[in-house]
Amino acid sequence: MTEFAIAPPSAVRNDSLVTTGLDCLAETEAFNAAFEAKAGSVPDRSRGVDAATLATLRRNRVGGEAPPVRLAEAHDRQVEVDGVRVGLRVFVPPVVEGAYLHIHGGAWMFGSADGQDEQLWDLARTARLAVLSVDYRLAPEHPYPAALDDCERAALWLVRNAAVEFGTDRLLIGGESAGAHLSLTSLLRLRDRHAITGAFRAAHLTFGPYDLSMTPSQRLFGSRRLVSNTDSLRGTYDAFVPGRTPEQRRDPDVSPLYADLAGMPAARFVVGTDDPLRDDSLFMAARWRAAGLPVELEVVAGAMHGFTLFPLTITERELRRQTEFLSGAGRSLRP
Repeated sequence: MTEFAIAPPSAVRNDSLVTTGLDCLAETEAFNAAFEAKAGSVPDRSRGVDAATLATLRRNRVGGEAPPVRLAEAHDRQVEVDGVRVGLRVFVPPVVEGAYLHIHGGAWMFGSADGQDEQLWDLARTARLAVLSVDYRLAPEHPYPAALDDCERAALWLVRNAAVEFGTDRLLIGGESAGAHLSLTSLLRLRDRHAITGAFRAAHLTFGPYDLSMTPSQRLFGSRRLVSNTDSLRGTYDAFVPGRTPEQRRDPDVSPLYADLAGMPAARFVVGTDDPLRDDSLFMAARWRAAGLPVELEVVAGAMHGFTLFPLTITERELRRQTEFLSGAGRSLRP
């Protein structure tokens, strides 16, 4: 069968898909070039991740980002759902008008609930949200469905306890990369396993992978080392869902692109043109719109995977737009 013809991800100045970032594309492209030039110092995970590589990546962070700053304003707690405990890192601002369940990224193998304290505390104060980041189990020690099981339980706990714990029933969910995937699959599990829809009013989903059998942009991205590429994605999926064929990876519990979207909340999808996961957000947003659901799609010129972790103009703007979206809980969106 002939490969579906589609251009690989790239920062095209006249790309009709781009919604923002063209005015600072030169800065973004210069950062990408510098990042790629030093990528040789970051361990290659294209052929799987052995114990030594895994330890290095977890210690140094996947893309060489600055070490996380841990804030005293956050506190860690364990919550129990149906006899099983899940860890949460919680930020409670002086005024609470909603609760946001955040699920961190890191290819299901890296990252932690305490890795974005500064961003999450800024979001909590500005948007007046109690923010809860899920400390889910990581692959390859704990492959699928461990991470999703943990996030499902955290979401269920928040639905059951937000009113008492935080004085609100206005619930939001979201995350980056693997965290966006886990956010969406958690919403689907709430609907399918617990008959819960409408509890979460909006989802903010940033450069997530929604088809683990690989969309065209994943397959065609090639070897550029901009945090993630074609081969590293294959290695990541092998660690997260080992032993599964591409067809088995299209199970909606693994690849939400193939799910029935009935009952899903308003959503905002964000992705860059230099991200191998570009098509995942484009296709998922199209499916959202086709289902008649409120949706917003932001395509950032030149942005690579994980760009919101780096000191860029597009990052500053995107974090501001995220806050605006979550503050409004998606109420202004239309199908």
